[in-house]
Amino acid sequence: MLRQVITRIEQADALDGASDKLQAAVTSAVRPRTLRDLLHGSWMGHPLHPVLVQVPVGAFLSAAVLDLRPSAARSSTVLIAVGLAGVLPAAAAGWVDWSEMTKDRRRVGLVHAVTNLVATGLYAGSLIARLTGRSTRGKALAFAGLSVAGAGAYLGGHLSYAQGGGISHAAPEVARVPEEWTVVGSLASLPEGKPAARRAGDTAVLLVRQGDHVSALIDRCSHEGGPLSEGEITDGCVVCPWHGSTFRVTDGAVIHGPAGNDQPVLPVRVRDGMVEVRHP
Repeated sequence: MLRQVITRIEQADALDGASDKLQAAVTSAVRPRTLRDLLHGSWMGHPLHPVLVQVPVGAFLSAAVLDLRPSAARSSTVLIAVGLAGVLPAAAAGWVDWSEMTKDRRRVGLVHAVTNLVATGLYAGSLIARLTGRSTRGKALAFAGLSVAGAGAYLGGHLSYAQGGGISHAAPEVARVPEEWTVVGSLASLPEGKPAARRAGDTAVLLVRQGDHVSALIDRCSHEGGPLSEGEITDGCVVCPWHGSTFRVTDGAVIHGPAGNDQPVLPVRVRDGMVEVRHP
């Protein structure tokens, strides 16, 4: 039953009208590249949203535990206030990530966001009730909020782990690279300072030559799997042709989003004029 509900949400194209309008609004509201990179988590090589979510989730869950103790009412109130304060930055990062997703993911993400909005409203009501001396009502609203937030967390987990939203689409490719040194082409065949696609076993690899030095990265972009070898090399970085994610060639560090994850790099050596790579 639960899986059927999720499948229906994924296929609910009736949500696309609202989704498209919200996507345009988010893109317009968060236009500066520096701010988008900050919220994507590009600066730390890992999506920021799941990190920020720990603040409200941890505070709300801790408040629920303390609500079971009559003497901890004040502490619960403080925790709920902290959790509510942490909702806004977590939501901001989530909306920016969501705005770069495919339609099926955005449908689930939209329901995820609405669910969390309802939970936030319940917790806000709980805080007001507590501050006005209605502790029993406050606890009831908080437990209701935790239940709704749990449903939202389930949808968020499905979005990440079942639909691949926010994960590195390049990481699974690393496991398929041969363990032993594997020839991927000759040094002479590589253009200077330009991307070149080669294969290590059945894995597409991006090679960039700078003199006698060659950098090797997984060719599939960590954001949505775009072919980096079809992108451009600019200032020592490769720019994905699909969504513009930018990675430093030498170490795979993400410089600009929408990617939040670094690009995997491979060990590379040149022997007898042949370029070889292997599994890290």
